[in-house]
Amino acid sequence: MLNTLSGRFLILTTVFVMLAEMLIFFPSVARFREDFLMARLERAQIASLALLSEGEIDADLEEELLLNAEVYNVVLRRNAVRQLILAAPMPRPIDRTFDMRDVPAMRLIADAIGRLANPNAEVIRIIGAPVREAGLLIEVTMPTEGLRSAMIDYGVRILILSAVISVFTAALLFLAVRRLLVHPIRGVVDHMQRYAAAPEDARRIIEPTAGVVELREAEEALQSMQMELTQALKQKERLAQLGGAVARVSHDLRNILTSAQLFTDRIEMSEDPAVQRMAPKLVNSITRAVNLCETTLAFGKAEEPAPKLTRFMLGEIASDVMASERLAVGEHDLSFAEDIPANLSIRADPEQLYRVLSNLVRNARQAIIATGKAGEISMKAVDGDEDWTISVQDTGPGLPPKAREHLFTPFQGGARKGGTGLGLAIAAELIRGHGGSLMLERTDETGTCFKIRLPKGDVAIA
Repeated sequence: MLNTLSGRFLILTTVFVMLAEMLIFFPSVARFREDFLMARLERAQIASLALLSEGEIDADLEEELLLNAEVYNVVLRRNAVRQLILAAPMPRPIDRTFDMRDVPAMRLIADAIGRLANPNAEVIRIIGAPVREAGLLIEVTMPTEGLRSAMIDYGVRILILSAVISVFTAALLFLAVRRLLVHPIRGVVDHMQRYAAAPEDARRIIEPTAGVVELREAEEALQSMQMELTQALKQKERLAQLGGAVARVSHDLRNILTSAQLFTDRIEMSEDPAVQRMAPKLVNSITRAVNLCETTLAFGKAEEPAPKLTRFMLGEIASDVMASERLAVGEHDLSFAEDIPANLSIRADPEQLYRVLSNLVRNARQAIIATGKAGEISMKAVDGDEDWTISVQDTGPGLPPKAREHLFTPFQGGARKGGTGLGLAIAAELIRGHGGSLMLERTDETGTCFKIRLPKGDVAIA
């Protein structure tokens, strides 16, 4: 109960109401003390007026008048003459004097607190103005026992009443909070639990119904999150199914390519110069295709295999990529350029780097051919102090905004119609496996430039 929102709100409400009541407790007690003393002055004035009207009275009547007024003596000042009207023996000298004429509120509160805090019996003198202008002033002396007892009794009643009011108010607020806040929040929690049990079921997505603005905003935010999560789960399921299909296709394709390798071995023995010139490239292409199928079959780990780092000449890989893409150009006016030092040797996985460069060059070729205009694709490499940098640049139309927004996201970063967006995502993953980075350096209407950074240090290898 105490750990719930409504339970803690109930306790806090009770505490705050009690604090508010305490703020009015001392002013109330001070006002009660003032009324008590003024009542004693009025009683004493009535007794003194009775004596003035009848003249001399006997001792028994005087004692009875003082007893009814609950004072020891009465002094009345009339016409600038101070006259002792009623008197009785006092048990002790006067301890304090209080003037009740035009007393500040804070002074009354301080005197009231002082009386409550002092349990000792005292004799005090009270000075006040007579009612109905029956004199200049009136003074009485009185004991404090009855005053303090009356103040304590009044304070206890005030505290009891405050407690009753606070409990009643807290109970009403408790019910209101449960109805307006706790119940809607509990409904949101129930929706979340039901959705968590079957997030793929769109029927369990919450429908905002709260009337409170803040709660409705929370429900709308939860609805948006659940819809996005449900869509993501469906896409993940489709990707898993696609992965299984790709693995099966790759298995059969590997067998077909293996058979093709046997035929290329026969072709290499041909004496035709053209065949001898083209056969090695065909063999390399089929070998790479077989390796790609084998790595696809390892897709169960949902990640690319770790790169096998070796030293090789970057120019050879770049020439193979450019040669393969030249064959796919046909009659289109598209040129290829390489600016790679002849002796540049890098440390990387040659097969994975071939896939990355081939993907970038192929994307550039398809983009330029789609425009129907002439163009150029260039590849440049720089041997830096800490890393190797490879740039692939084209004179194509540039990437569309949607492709730039989801550039390396699978199935979302496709730059051409019908594209899956997998190429750049796979390329970026392969480069990250080397501890490097693949970034889009520039894209506009004059062309696009991608930059690959491969670190030289082994520490950077992921």
